[in-house]
This record gives sequence, C-alpha cells and structure tokens, in this order.
Amino acid sequence: MKINTAELIISAVKKEQYPNDLKPEIALAGRSNVGKSSFINKMINRKSLARTSSKPGKTQTLNFYLLNEKMYFVDVPGYGFAKVSKKERDAWGRMIEEYIMESKDLKAVVLLVDIRHAPSKEDQMMYEWLNHFEIPVLVVATKADKIPKGKHQKHIKVIRETLKMEKGTVVLPFSSETSFGKEKVWSTIESQL
Repeated sequence: MKINTAELIISAVKKEQYPNDLKPEIALAGRSNVGKSSFINKMINRKSLARTSSKPGKTQTLNFYLLNEKMYFVDVPGYGFAKVSKKERDAWGRMIEEYIMESKDLKAVVLLVDIRHAPSKEDQMMYEWLNHFEIPVLVVATKADKIPKGKHQKHIKVIRETLKMEKGTVVLPFSSETSFGKEKVWSTIESQL
C-alpha cells in the first residue's frame, strides 16, 4: 500500500474520543521497547510522525493515525517495561481493553514481538486474550536486521512455539531499519480490511 497522507487525528483516553467515521482500524500492540513507533514511521514512510524515544513507554494514550483518509493505525500503550506506577499501568490496561472490546471498526491487531527473544509473559497473555475474543492477530517480529537472515526461521519457530500458535499461522519478520518485510506486512494488513 502506498501511503500518500498520514496524520495523527487524536490521542484518546476514552471511548467518547474515538473517531466516529466508520473507517477500518488496525491496532498495534506490543512491549514498550519493541519498536512500535519505528514500525509506524516505516510503514507510512515518515521519519517522525510517531514519536520514538530512547525511554520505552512514552505512548500513554490511544493514538489514531489516519492513513490515506481511508483507515487508521491505532497505537496502544506498550506494556511490560515502562517505568510507571502500577496504578498507571492498570489504567492503561483498562483503556486498551475497552478500546479492543468496544471499537466497532477494529479489523485486526498487529502484535509486535522482538525477533531476538522469546515472547514475554505479557506478549503471551495478549496473544491468548486476543484469540479468546476471536480478534484477528497478525504477529510481526521486529528488529529482523539484528540477526542474520539465515537465522530468521529458527527465531520465528521459538516465537510460534512460545505463543502456541496454530499450524499455518504466520509470523512476519520486519525491520524498521531496512524496510525488510514491509510489503508482506502491508499485503497481510490489506487482506484484513
């Protein structure tokens, strides 16, 4: 997909603030340090529409990015790493859960995991939770440039086994540095729209 226009429409914290224009939404979930902002910027060909930070956990709202005036990427707060109080983390959890359960326009969730490591307990819980509620999930393994291409399949096998993924479910390797996997991720997202 070629992205001609991309803009941050709103940073929402409650349902009343979600855009109400019936455009399809793809939510992006993952650990605080998995590279969600870099993923967004690479997917939409922008340097810094989504703010990246050396301090994980900067996203504390549901950020709705309107793409080509046709669809949204919805960046949800990262989990598992941010140095914030338990109370704040619980509030984020409720906000994410409300969005995923209540959005009428959510078509799928892209779950970002780091290809170099087995998915965390939080990644496993998120994947199980999305499956339980029958929400389509696309697992994207970020930072693919950090390991040799020849070792991708070995690492993907660990991700698949850790998440207990069904046979035939794909994990797509991706690199924000090199754009590796970008076209495949876009075509998979488009198939969910």
